[in-house]
Amino acid sequence: MERILKTKLKNGRFTNVSPERSRMMGNIRSKGNCSTEKSFRFALVRAGISGWVLHPKRILGTPDFYFARENVAVFVDGCFWHGCKRCGHIPATRSVFWRTKFERNKLRAKRVGSILKRSGIKVLRIWEHEIRNNPDAAVLKLRHLLY
Repeated sequence: MERILKTKLKNGRFTNVSPERSRMMGNIRSKGNCSTEKSFRFALVRAGISGWVLHPKRILGTPDFYFARENVAVFVDGCFWHGCKRCGHIPATRSVFWRTKFERNKLRAKRVGSILKRSGIKVLRIWEHEIRNNPDAAVLKLRHLLY
């Protein structure tokens, strides 16, 4: 478990968690936000925007889309995982854990964005609800960085 989480939990760990539940939760791995990314990809194609690479491992933070020629990294932030003030929420069960998790996600996003910007990469973060509600407006935000 991560250091920041340990500082927020009583005795540095969850209480009353069975070893089986702990093992199950530890085996869960992120699968990405496929439907949101797919919607944005379709919007890019409809707008005639091409030249992106999906999830390039060589770019810090592994952006969802990367435009190498223009040096632009696009991150699609899920409203739940990144604590969107508009539509995100903190689960009632183990709320200390979740609040800390979301804070950590926000701090990591900020740190990665700063490092990328210092290295000359333009960074665009788009909320999941922006793509869901108005994909064309999200594409327009990107278009301003690309051209």
